Formats: sequence, C-alpha cells, structure tokens
Amino acid sequence: MKPTKKEKKKNKKHKAKRLHVYYQRTGFYLFIWESLKKAFWPIVAVIVGLILFNKYVYNINDGLQAMTETFSRVGVLTTFFISETLLGLIPPEIFIAWSKKTADPILNISLLATLSYLGGLCAYFIGRASLKIDSVRNYLEVKMAKNLKNTSKWGGFLILVGALLPLPFAISCLTAGMIKYPFKNVVVVGLFRFARFAIYAWAIFSMVS
Repeated sequence: MKPTKKEKKKNKKHKAKRLHVYYQRTGFYLFIWESLKKAFWPIVAVIVGLILFNKYVYNINDGLQAMTETFSRVGVLTTFFISETLLGLIPPEIFIAWSKKTADPILNISLLATLSYLGGLCAYFIGRASLKIDSVRNYLEVKMAKNLKNTSKWGGFLILVGALLPLPFAISCLTAGMIKYPFKNVVVVGLFRFARFAIYAWAIFSMVS
C-alpha cells in the first residue's frame, strides 16, 4: 500500500528534523559559519583592491583591451585552464572581464565556465594521485586527521563553496580527491560553477565598458 500525501509530508518533516539534529551534533552549522567568515574578508579585499587599482594605478579597461589585442583567444583560454587546474593561481574575474572585451563575450564566458569546471575535475584526480606520495599521505593521516574528518563529512559543501565563492575551485576539488570524496558527487555539485560564472559575468559586464 502506497503512503498517502499526508504520510509522505510527515516523513519528509521527520527526515528534515533528524538531519537538523545530526548537523547540530556534528558541528556542521559551525563549520559553515566559520567557512563563510573566512570567505568574507577575502571577497571584500578583492573588491576594494580592484577599485583602488583601477582608480590610482592603472585603468583596468585599458589593460583588458590590450590583453584582447595582444593575445589570441586560444592562448588566453589555455592559460586559464592551466590556472584553474593548478590551484586557481590567477583570479577568474580577470578572464571574465576579458571576455567582455571580445567579439563574442557570451561564447567566451561559456568556454571559461566549462574550462573552469573541467579544471576542477582534473584537480580532483591530481588530489587522488598525490595520495601515492608517502610524505603527503602521512601528513594528511597524522597532522591533518581532524580537519580531514570534518571535510569528509561535508565534502559536498566544500565543493559548493569552491564552486560559488571567490575561493579557488581547484583547491576544493584537490582536497576532495585527497579525502576520496565520491567523484560522481563532485561532478554534480561542481555544476554550480556555471552559476557562479553567470552571476559574476552579469556583475562584471555591468562595470567593464
């Protein structure tokens, strides 16, 4: 006999309550709060830094125009993919602003989002491969054991934070690989990376002339 709508609703509420209690007991909410606090000041610093740099040091629009005229699209995209695979060394915002200066900004922002996503997946396998290095494995098992325990519990949130916030997505995926977080979950949650590029493109395109 199939459960009624009322029973289904009751079961959902019960599951949600159990999940809430579990998150409270394991410290998940504290983990989220601490992560958001750590992310807040870097975001503010990046925004203020860009404003001051643009006003007092060098006009960003001129730099982006020169970048567009000097480097080929293949060169820029290749550099971006390497950066997004190797710890996100160059802020993606620079490349998003670059795409606004190109002849086909929508196509280029789509390519950037795809390359960033694929770069994160590559970083995941780099993380898995690093476990074969004895010194890395021993460091994680001994000195980082407590942090890895929490990270293993909430690996999905780690990927989500890396995908949406201005934190290196590659580092999140690299860490996920090190803790052997299921790859299929990384593939699914990592799709939020596309939402991040869409939102940032909308914001940056409105500022770059």
